[in-house]
Amino acid sequence: MSLDKNMNKQEFSKYERARIIGARGLQISMDAPLLIDVSESDLGAMNFDALRIAEKELDSGVLPISISKPMPKRNKEAIENIRVDEDVSSDKEKIANEKATVAEMSEGGVMDIDDSGEDDEGGFEEIEDEVEAELE
Repeated sequence: MSLDKNMNKQEFSKYERARIIGARGLQISMDAPLLIDVSESDLGAMNFDALRIAEKELDSGVLPISISKPMPKRNKEAIENIRVDEDVSSDKEKIANEKATVAEMSEGGVMDIDDSGEDDEGGFEEIEDEVEAELE
């Protein structure tokens, strides 16, 4: 069997192979005609397993299945034209900012919660008022 340019044998990933074999095995189990000639002794050796028959069909290259693997579109922008953001802070600056934020949060204190799930001041309304005041 000769293969022309468009019908060359594709290499499938293990996930694609599993999907193809499963789909073809389902077809075979529902009495679809076999695409290869398999002797009765070979069928007996395969224990009439539809998945094994489908795998043999796939390995022989008779299944009319192709997988389209579109590649992402290439960006024609030259590498020299790509700007690098110069305003990137260093790790030391990030750590210092994080420590300052943690210190600021710890100065605010811990909200006491009683068994009812509300704070000691009588509700969450005061917190909402503080947040609204900060936003204004």
